[in-house]
Amino acid sequence: MAKRKKKTPSTDTLVDLVEARENAQDFFERNQNYILGGLTVVVLLIGGTFFYNNLYIKPKQKEAVGQMWKAEEQFFKDSFSLALTNPGGGYQGFVDLEKSYGGVASHNATSYYAGISYLNMGQYEAAISYLKDVKPKGNILPIMKHGAMGDAYSELGKFDEALSQYKKAIATNKNEAITLIYLLRYGMLNEKLEKYGEARKVYQQLVDEYPTSLMAKDAEKYLIRTEGK
Repeated sequence: MAKRKKKTPSTDTLVDLVEARENAQDFFERNQNYILGGLTVVVLLIGGTFFYNNLYIKPKQKEAVGQMWKAEEQFFKDSFSLALTNPGGGYQGFVDLEKSYGGVASHNATSYYAGISYLNMGQYEAAISYLKDVKPKGNILPIMKHGAMGDAYSELGKFDEALSQYKKAIATNKNEAITLIYLLRYGMLNEKLEKYGEARKVYQQLVDEYPTSLMAKDAEKYLIRTEGK
């Protein structure tokens, strides 16, 4: 991570963007069993009675779930390359699972897992490709899909696309634990692009609406930094 020495305001923002990504990753790691475990349950229930009444999809869905657990295990160990292509024990990785079971409910989960794996490996174009295939439902997956895509576009230097994805992440649903991460990141990226009015608006929103959050404490500092710009 960049060292905090002799920084200009612009490098302040860049360093803080890096730290924001790392803080979000720390949050994800601490809560991944809840977030992704819940995600898997949700996506497996999509379609409900249709899948139970369909003689072809039901066994394919059961088969997909039986195949996916080993790749998930590697994912939770941060062994992203193995999770994608060779989780072991003769089980398929997320890449093959995504191809083999595209017509069943677990396809959302495998596409998301694959996208996040590539994101963690620094293969941002591949991450975006898989995340685009995710059809998010519920209160958590839409935020995480668009937020992760925002991160990938940001890493590629495609800042307009990143802003668009962050905006979708914060507008889709309200989950304070996750939404505020991308709300702050949206503000910080605006600041980096010298869109100071929009950045201050976001920082002020965090301070006013979520005063007890950690993000609000950061936003207070960034408000001071953008004064007069």
